[in-house]
Amino acid sequence: MSLRRIGRLFVPYRWPLLVVVLIIVASSIVSIASPFLLRAVIDRALPQQNLTLLCWLVAGMVGVAAVTSAFGVVQTWISTKVGQQVMHRLRTSVFAHLQRQSIDFFTRTRTGEVQSRITNDIGGMEAVVTSTATSIASNLTTVVATAVAMAALSWKLSLISLVVMPPAVWLTRKVARMRRAITTAQQRELADLNVTIEEGLSIGGVLLSKTMGAGPALVSRFTASSERLIDLELRSQLAGRWRMAAMSIVFAAIPAVIYLSAGLPGTAGTLSIGTLVAFTALQSTLFRPLMGLLNVGVSLVSSLALFARIFEYLDLPVDIDDPATPVDIAPRAVAGHVRFEDVTFAYPGSPTAAVAGINLDVPAGTTLALVGETGSGKSTLASLVSRLYDPTGGRVTIDGVDLRSMRLADLATIVGVVSQETYLMHASVRENLRHAKPDATDAEIEMAARAAQIHELIVSLPDGYDTMVGSRGYRFSGGEKQRIAIARTLLRDPRILVLDEATSALDTETERAVQSAFDELAAGRTTITIAHRLSTVRSADQIVVLDEGRVLERGTHESLLGADGRYAALAS
Repeated sequence: MSLRRIGRLFVPYRWPLLVVVLIIVASSIVSIASPFLLRAVIDRALPQQNLTLLCWLVAGMVGVAAVTSAFGVVQTWISTKVGQQVMHRLRTSVFAHLQRQSIDFFTRTRTGEVQSRITNDIGGMEAVVTSTATSIASNLTTVVATAVAMAALSWKLSLISLVVMPPAVWLTRKVARMRRAITTAQQRELADLNVTIEEGLSIGGVLLSKTMGAGPALVSRFTASSERLIDLELRSQLAGRWRMAAMSIVFAAIPAVIYLSAGLPGTAGTLSIGTLVAFTALQSTLFRPLMGLLNVGVSLVSSLALFARIFEYLDLPVDIDDPATPVDIAPRAVAGHVRFEDVTFAYPGSPTAAVAGINLDVPAGTTLALVGETGSGKSTLASLVSRLYDPTGGRVTIDGVDLRSMRLADLATIVGVVSQETYLMHASVRENLRHAKPDATDAEIEMAARAAQIHELIVSLPDGYDTMVGSRGYRFSGGEKQRIAIARTLLRDPRILVLDEATSALDTETERAVQSAFDELAAGRTTITIAHRLSTVRSADQIVVLDEGRVLERGTHESLLGADGRYAALAS
């Protein structure tokens, strides 16, 4: 993976980063004055007992510290702000891109894996993104400035100090390779841990584990994953510690070598005490920025594993997206005439088509009922109308416009879907309903709830519409959740309703009430209903019987009963 792509993340913030670099350079230059002030104190002010000069030199040393500290505060503020803005853009880009992925992506990807990429991977990158650029600039300028000052004091001693560089670079590269491999394994293990949490601590997962007695097995699985993380973290930390220990020994030995060099017969008396002290002070301060620079290299290389995982998601192709030149549609002006024209669709990886050669005409304002045995293709056709998938052959149109030529936002306004698998957010009833129409008034919310035969139940609760539904809506029964979902869809007032087993969780009495509401609301709308209970589709304008993805029969309830075919067999 190219470092250039990582660098492009910072391009929009090049001017603030330039300011940071200038501050860092200025701070490094100012800080270099300290050893020269120290040399003057030792070689001139103290031996000469010049109190005035000593006061000026000491004041200068304090002033250097104050200026560099002020520069450090400003630099930290700007660099942290830039880093957080980069993180924000990265997080939102990944989230938005994943929102555009097709249903197929989410059916083959573990939920915990997706969450881990957004939280653990991006969180792990935060320190690198926030501090890498400024750390490189700060440490590099400090190292260069310190090296220049050391050379100015004594170029011979500077050569002795530089012997530390080759082993430092070699050790750093070795550690970087080790840390990158360990980081990849850590993030993979964290993803597995997230999956275990999602599967074991969601309300559905808890119910399953309690009823199946799977709790101990889940705990063992979580414990094993957590133990592997301990081992990986130890390896990650120790991979750097032994390098730091080795470099500390080398850096500690260099001042001793410098003192020895200054006392050798060939060099004795050539250096003043002040120069020697100032030089060793500089050499000791060189350790921090040099190690900081090498550590940045280790962090950057090891973080490439995180960037690779994030960029992998950002590079995912969008299978179902807005067309390059969408057809302009006024959703409220759509009549709702739906046609399936020789439609064929096969799920990714499936050797056979779920539906094949389907031709259906659903005039605006009429009702189409799709019936058939499980796996006959009913829900597949419904998903094609809402463009959760695109047909692999043929086309689906609304008012003569291919769905693939419409904006997804327009299609979502035109087509409303209520499926048999109801999903409610962990929020209040009002917030769940308003999710479909953020600007809906309370009156509109109540009207939709009344139409779905759920208003009376909601207002009977202690907190009414402000009642929390609980995780995935487990505060309510299956039938109650279904009616809330129906109200949520009706709030959007779509021109086309797709009801995929929408009343499957309702008891007979409630089903009649909701069906009566649907009959009233269906006036002027196109409704596509999928149901196993044929009692809910008796009044449909058109009933289509599917078998293994093909149309077997079509007609009205009476005509199909009279034909004494598959429909009649299902009705008996």
